[in-house]
Order: sequence, then C-alpha cells, then structure tokens
Amino acid sequence: MSFKTLLAYQKGFALSMEIFEISKTFPKEETYSLTDQIRRSSRSVCANIAEAYRKRRYVKHFISKLTDSDAENSETQVWLQFAMSSGYISVEIETDLNKRSEEIGRLINYMIDNPGKFGV
Repeated sequence: MSFKTLLAYQKGFALSMEIFEISKTFPKEETYSLTDQIRRSSRSVCANIAEAYRKRRYVKHFISKLTDSDAENSETQVWLQFAMSSGYISVEIETDLNKRSEEIGRLINYMIDNPGKFGV
C-alpha cells in the first residue's frame, strides 16, 4: 500500500491544489507572504502524511509526523481566514475550503488515534 491511497492524503492533495489555483488570484504584494504561506502549509499537510506513512513502523514517529500534518492543516485554516478577511476570497469559498480542511483534520486524527490500522 502507498501513502497515496490514504484518504487523508488524497483529500489533502486535492485541497492543496485548489488553494494553489485560488491563490493565483491574490494580489502581487502578497506573493511572499500570504500566497507563499498558504501554499506551503497546505502542501505540508500531504508531505507530513507521506513521511508519517514511511515511518509507520515506529508508533511515536508515525504519530509525531501526523501531529505535524494536523498542525499544518490548522495553519492553512488561519491563512484562509486571512484571505477572506482581506477580501481575496469570498465567505462561501472560505467556508467550503475550511469545511474540507476540517474533514482532513478528522481523518488525520483518526490515524493518530488508530495507528494499528495503518500498519504500525
């Protein structure tokens, strides 16, 4: 089994790609701040899930990397709120993306709480 088959990874990847497309519309002056931050945090969710999966033989490492993934997911929610408050995305888009992020968070926390179901 590959980390790419994990539902949390798949949903995280899809959300990250949508955020990437939306962030292309952010103002140029946000390139090295909000745009960069939201792209990096959303991508880190997936990267940390992949790292966790490769370290799954060691429960503490697995959980640690998933905890990092969960933290990056929460950071992405903060950047989405900044984007909405700055008028770069609508309330509806922020609400949709945030709900998807919350679902990813629940999936990650399921993995944290049930490492034995993921080959640990």
